[in-house]
Amino acid sequence: MTGTRIAALGHYQPAKVLTNDDLAGMVDTSDEWITSRVGIKTRHVGGPDESVDELAAHAAAKALAAAGLTPADIDLVLVATSTAIDRSPNMAARVAARLAMGSPAVMDLNVVCAGFTHALATADHAVRAGAATRALVIGADKMADIADWTDRSTCVLLGDGAGAAVVEAARPGEEPGIGPVLWGSVPEMGNAVRIEGTPPRFAQEGQSVYRWATTQLPPIARKVCERAGIAPEDLAAVVLHQANLRIIEPVAQKIGAVNAVIARDVVDSGNTSAASIPMALSKLVERGEVESGAPALLFGFGGNLSYAGQVIRCP
Repeated sequence: MTGTRIAALGHYQPAKVLTNDDLAGMVDTSDEWITSRVGIKTRHVGGPDESVDELAAHAAAKALAAAGLTPADIDLVLVATSTAIDRSPNMAARVAARLAMGSPAVMDLNVVCAGFTHALATADHAVRAGAATRALVIGADKMADIADWTDRSTCVLLGDGAGAAVVEAARPGEEPGIGPVLWGSVPEMGNAVRIEGTPPRFAQEGQSVYRWATTQLPPIARKVCERAGIAPEDLAAVVLHQANLRIIEPVAQKIGAVNAVIARDVVDSGNTSAASIPMALSKLVERGEVESGAPALLFGFGGNLSYAGQVIRCP
């Protein structure tokens, strides 16, 4: 087997939209303060009866429909999430049950904001090795459940959502559609992003994360392109973890992807952790902003101060 490809994408967000003006009525903040510091205007927030696996299943169903597949065609389900409250059944098993799948392997990955790109690499490896035929890779998080709504420095960042990709073997004679992964972490700085306590709450050392992301990550992202055999200026799209517009724009500039569409879904969706990359990519493809087969850099980073990236060909 020569490689894998993303056959289709899907995304889903709860209906409720929380604006900056809404937040100004909850904490000491304003639209100007939020926009100038993180670039976010709105975020979607799920209700108490909307679970992580429900968000994930909606996105997965859309990806399957776009691929022209049924749930029975999937034999591996990977869900990247850090907001699953229950330990078992895991989110992957619950998604499989919601979609009435047959008997797929089901695994959750908790690599926080870098979760989707880790899960995508895992699916790529599994299909290449013959351990799976088709994989459903989902990033889903309900950040509203772990937000401290009294902390204006963090609650303004967070939103809920899910994105999904169907991964399968590349067609005969087709170039691989998922490039080699480059992944790693900075364990000694892992406490810079935390989801801890009972009930769990999100907290971070914002300045430390900003300095790390804007100085350390661009050369790593360029190495991802090098592994894929593509120059940054030949990228059609760059989809970074949608953490903060003040991180996304300088990192994208330092990568050197001068001709690429830069995903800025953070403006409308906020930081949705593991959901942010597949949601942003799915929207770019849905809107026709990138052509089928065009190369896109996916690069996740954040919690654990971990990172993972690969160059993919858009479905």
